Amino acid sequence: MNNILHITSGDHAGSLLAAAGLGGEILVWHDILYDGPTRPPGWPDAATLTARAAFLEDTTGGGLERAHVRSVLDAQYARLAAAAVAGTPLVLWFDACLFDQAMLAHVLACLRHLGVRQAELLCVDAFPGIEPFDGLGQLQPADFSTLYPNRQPVTDEQFRFAETADRAFATQDAALLTELARTVDAPLPWLPAAAARWLLERPDPATGLGRLETLALAAVRAGCDTPKAVYTAVAAQDGHPQYWGDTTLWAKLNALAARTPPRVRITGPAARLPQWPGGPELGQFQISIEHA
Repeated sequence: MNNILHITSGDHAGSLLAAAGLGGEILVWHDILYDGPTRPPGWPDAATLTARAAFLEDTTGGGLERAHVRSVLDAQYARLAAAAVAGTPLVLWFDACLFDQAMLAHVLACLRHLGVRQAELLCVDAFPGIEPFDGLGQLQPADFSTLYPNRQPVTDEQFRFAETADRAFATQDAALLTELARTVDAPLPWLPAAAARWLLERPDPATGLGRLETLALAAVRAGCDTPKAVYTAVAAQDGHPQYWGDTTLWAKLNALAARTPPRVRITGPAARLPQWPGGPELGQFQISIEHA
């Protein structure tokens, strides 16, 4: 088992998986594959990786510098290519949420590009005693050992369907995403719901806001005046599995404050909420409706 490559999403989930003692190497995949500039689907070229690095730097408010992001992206694709050449056994661990499903589709599309036709998949959409269940990060290390025997081989049909899904997210084509969202009996059964959730983030014709922005603005209007209070209110209103974290929500609040005219006012030691560790403490910020 020591030559297995486990691929998952999120550093926290990766650390839990490592602590489970299943053997092998853990590769945590980093990128937000459902968002950002349009890209060619499948295996990326250098221009695509450069654009992704710039997008991720912006998404984190500069918390992650693009040179560092580019090096991480280069390393993860190189590791995947090396595993393909070596015939390394692959086990993919992903959640049912939008974040993970877009990533799963992309990883499978890349594996198909590399000629890989054998991999095992564990997509975890529920776990006894955890309600609501949002993802692998809620588990304990021993839980991964319990789940491991449930892995299933990725079928040819799933590989092909993953390419279709990766194309939809890569091109951000509303028609393709809608078709994906309406797919019945999908080979990867969690992807249609993920596509449907992402379509809700498209700007509403009347307000110009996506779902997260709408929920955040409603929370501030209801009297939530701190980042933590807004987060709690939005999490309670949005559906599960929750695909977004604080970095995403702070970016939405910052965007609301940067609109012309502004929709909210952020007061504190900086003009924007910090989107990555190392900035001012969140407790120093207040959020209010902008009435100007």
